[in-house]
Amino acid sequence: MCPSAGHDTRSPLKEWRNDRGRGVTVTKFALKRILFLPPILLAVSIVVFLILRLGEGDPAMAYLRLSQIPPTDQALAEAREHLGLNLPLPVQYFQWLTKAAAMDFGMSYVTRRPVLDDLLYYLPKTLTLAGVSMLLTMLLSFPLGILSALYRERWIDQATRAISFLGVSMPSFWLGFLLVFVFSVKLGWLPPMGREGAGSVIMPSFALALMSMCINTRLIRASMLEQMGHRTVLYARARGVLERWVIGRHVLKNALVPVVTAMGMHVGELLGGAVVVETLFAWPGIGRYAVTAIYNRDFPVMQCFILLMTVIFVLCNLLVDILYAWLDPRIRMEGESGS
Repeated sequence: MCPSAGHDTRSPLKEWRNDRGRGVTVTKFALKRILFLPPILLAVSIVVFLILRLGEGDPAMAYLRLSQIPPTDQALAEAREHLGLNLPLPVQYFQWLTKAAAMDFGMSYVTRRPVLDDLLYYLPKTLTLAGVSMLLTMLLSFPLGILSALYRERWIDQATRAISFLGVSMPSFWLGFLLVFVFSVKLGWLPPMGREGAGSVIMPSFALALMSMCINTRLIRASMLEQMGHRTVLYARARGVLERWVIGRHVLKNALVPVVTAMGMHVGELLGGAVVVETLFAWPGIGRYAVTAIYNRDFPVMQCFILLMTVIFVLCNLLVDILYAWLDPRIRMEGESGS
């Protein structure tokens, strides 16, 4: 007897085998991506080292200035010998790389403490700010994007598109000044700067998240509208499938694939924007610490900061690639054919 059109004939054993096969394929895909990490980090370390060494400014001069030592010729020569700047450039790089592989990034010219210890002290505060900003981005962009797509060309869609346009065009530092003026100076609801309780994270996180939130809202709307025009959605509606199942299983699930990729890019945007926002709101994070290091020409801190941000950004994109491959089998197939 032939099974009915609405009956699912797939056995549990076949489903288990498919899931296990997909898991093995995703694992192979992830391992191939992980193999690319060491060359990427090595290339970034070379570029960062050369930019700081060949750029403007003398590390020895900066070291003496921050140590409050008069920059005489003898003092400069001793500082270059102490910092290893009198050695050939390749030797300097390999010495730095050897120490970096052992998690030794040198001492800060300003604090006289290990650079990595300082960065790891400030990093959790920046991750807290970026995490709250990412949470705001997801909680606000997903419902706005979905409603904008479901009620296309209606007032909610037009309002969402207008807000998204303004949010993308608005610089985070200008929005930060506006938030401080309204909610701190005029209303007195929130602390204007610093890290004083849960209320102090609201304004900097919103200023940091607005651009990513607006970009994500527009992407979700466009992706859902594209999926609504596919034949699978038209066939599901023709079979009489409930509209909420059509939206949930056929439209929203497939529309999330490009959104997952965009979320990985938002991590870089939030970490990069944190440098400006933390300085504006006096947030004691790694971005503000990096700005101080750049102002003081603290070369060891600058090198470690850029490399640490690269590691975080690359790892986030690796996780996004793995999740992307899990959601879309075509990515796994392209990865296998490319190998």
